[in-house]
Amino acid sequence: MPAFCNLARHGTRPPTGPISAHRISPLEPAQTQAHKRTLRFTDSGATNVAQPALFLRRTGLSNTAKKVSGKALLESILSSLDDNKAEDVISIDLKGKSEIADFMIVCSGRSSRQVSAIAEKLSDDLKQKFEIFPKVEGKEQGDWVLIDAGDVIVHVFRPEVREFYQLEKLWQGAGPGDA
Repeated sequence: MPAFCNLARHGTRPPTGPISAHRISPLEPAQTQAHKRTLRFTDSGATNVAQPALFLRRTGLSNTAKKVSGKALLESILSSLDDNKAEDVISIDLKGKSEIADFMIVCSGRSSRQVSAIAEKLSDDLKQKFEIFPKVEGKEQGDWVLIDAGDVIVHVFRPEVREFYQLEKLWQGAGPGDA
């Protein structure tokens, strides 16, 4: 077995003597998980391969297989939301206000089940049409689901939760550089 395999599995160099004479101490669980996510082991050692999402967006190395403009993505998302009966759909242009995304969409579903279904269907549509694998948060609870599709961020709320947070008022009032 090559030396780098032992290093990757156990955090140690291979034993040089009889195996029973050496005790291999594995890394602690937190370190093991961190190494699995951020390190790639090669013959020359470990290299960091983890990249923050914002860095990936800024450099054009996003998780999208097909290059799609923000406007085309926005139109497709709005169409999907309309097909799935999302209510009170508001689109906010974030260009010049935020580096996170170009557009933000805020919409509502009538119940937790519908909110989760809208998010699931939108995620599936993005995967099929654009080969985009969006990040989805909050789908299990169904109160507020965030879908990060790169240039477009979608918030799907239950009506009571949307009224409480009033997210669209926060962003519609922001001017360039205020966000």
